Amino acid sequence: MRVYMGQLDTPVGILEVRGTEKGICSAQFVNQRTTGTTNHIIKDCLEQLEDYFHKRRKIFTVPLSLQGTDFQQHIWKGIMAIPYGKTITYADLAALTGNAGAARAAGTAIGRNPLAILIPCHRAVGKSGKITGFAWGIWRKEWLLKHEKKEPA
Repeated sequence: MRVYMGQLDTPVGILEVRGTEKGICSAQFVNQRTTGTTNHIIKDCLEQLEDYFHKRRKIFTVPLSLQGTDFQQHIWKGIMAIPYGKTITYADLAALTGNAGAARAAGTAIGRNPLAILIPCHRAVGKSGKITGFAWGIWRKEWLLKHEKKEPA
């Protein structure tokens, strides 16, 4: 199956999106620009992400092609239910997804999220509300949370 790709310059770095005709399978921050072939799903995803960064979008509607264990996918779907501008603790997420007591495992699943922003793992925080772990850097997580708390201009 052919993989397509596109990149978007964001306030927190270059976001590279990869996917197939079925959906988006990766959205990762990268250090340098590259070129690749896009398709309609990639173009739509980049437009939706652009809208997110300009506060014109809170929910993404592009199809996703998730690759992960059943547990990971269950946690990722749970985190997608957390509203824009809100946070949830890892323990509360574990309980919400029917895995009470599995906060650490939920955190590990979130850490393996391949879809930055589309699966908003930046909305998961430590038990005390402390901003903890983010695969793409704590500073990005802090920025994204502040971005979602601010009112549109």
